[in-house]
Amino acid sequence: MRLAGSFLLAVVLLSAGPAGAAPQSPPNFIVILMDDMGWRDVGFMGNEFVETPNIDRLAKTGLTFTQAYASAPNCAPTRACLMSGQYTPRHGIYTVVDPRQPAGSPWQKLLAAHSESELATEVVTLPEALKTRGYATAFLGMWNLGRGRSGPRTPGGQGFDTVAFPETIGFGKDAYFDDKGNYLSDRLADETLAFIERNRGRPFFVYLADHAVHAPYDPKPDLLAKYERKAKSGTDRRDDPGYAATIEAVDQNVGRIVAGLEKLGLADDTFVIFTSDNGGTAKYTAPLNGSKGQLYEGGIRVPLVVSWPGLARKGTTSDVPVASIDLYPTLLELSGASPPRGQPLDGMSLAAILKGGQSRPRSRLFWHFPCYVGKATPSSAVREGEFKLVEFFEDGGRVELYNLRDDPGEKHDLAGKMPEKTTALTTALHAWQKQTNAAIPREPNPAYDPKADRPRGRRT
Repeated sequence: MRLAGSFLLAVVLLSAGPAGAAPQSPPNFIVILMDDMGWRDVGFMGNEFVETPNIDRLAKTGLTFTQAYASAPNCAPTRACLMSGQYTPRHGIYTVVDPRQPAGSPWQKLLAAHSESELATEVVTLPEALKTRGYATAFLGMWNLGRGRSGPRTPGGQGFDTVAFPETIGFGKDAYFDDKGNYLSDRLADETLAFIERNRGRPFFVYLADHAVHAPYDPKPDLLAKYERKAKSGTDRRDDPGYAATIEAVDQNVGRIVAGLEKLGLADDTFVIFTSDNGGTAKYTAPLNGSKGQLYEGGIRVPLVVSWPGLARKGTTSDVPVASIDLYPTLLELSGASPPRGQPLDGMSLAAILKGGQSRPRSRLFWHFPCYVGKATPSSAVREGEFKLVEFFEDGGRVELYNLRDDPGEKHDLAGKMPEKTTALTTALHAWQKQTNAAIPREPNPAYDPKADRPRGRRT
């Protein structure tokens, strides 16, 4: 351990001032980003079917954000938000680019906005910012922000010293097992532990972006059998054995990583952050409305826990609305790194909340998804306090308004009953769209056919 005792480390870190006022010894960070894991898919968020004792232990030693959001409703844009600290209009990655669903497809009423498929090299990424404080950096898993496996727009060109893609450690595309019977979540944890061992004498940042729980699932046989037995004794049809087995395999490896930190004497120096890239698929988002790809709560609400033994109040919760964009400034402040010059950061540091205090007031959170994917149509959204407004571009800017405190399932549209609030939030959303130069799809699709079927069978 780089400091003698967790109490001294707590004093050093949690008395750190604003970004740039460096603590004596920066902490380590491990960010675990799941794929398609919904808000209630782990035990600490109330799931009673899936067993996640190790992830739940993070919640018991950390702070759980009960109103946490992905900054986008699907994979690539959220990852870009995490790496840049910016809303989607600033980096231009709005969706996973799917060649099977190009702009102008006959089932699309509008011509979708253009989405970048790679994160620009001009963006100072989170690992690049942390390297100014001497961090060793590792990326393991799914990138989705640049083509190829080498070059300036891959993890190795965007600030990561160590890189492990599934295919570089022996796995085929979207495969959970390799030819030798190794399981992907296990191997990614192996690579994580090896990196930590090699860099135990300096601060490190690990970005572990697991493929789980992306469908189609291919769970370990023993875990699948366990949950098949468990499902037979229950009555909830959402109790999917394959899904649950895939999540428990992740949980086992979270436990391995934490045990590895403890063995090396690094647990007191390390923040472990667990979250997801978007909401779950439709089968798994209850009681929320919507699912992955949509700006309803089911498509963007995610689990988020920040665990560190030195937190002021362990095992507590916060109902402050937070999002993926907040992790960038949070890690900068905790590490003492300075924000990159000339790069707007839309996120809010959560360091004050982690210290047991209050964060600066946040007026609003925004989302912008001007594309098509799955059930989703081009839309934009804003949350202010307990109210959330969603704008749908296909319908000429039709809006829906919800009170999330009273109606988290978004069943009761209040737009007609609260015209003043609706107008105020619509005005705020449009001002933000203009400020960030958000792409707005307005042009009708000349090839639109209301009878055309949407593509089936592909998940982003």
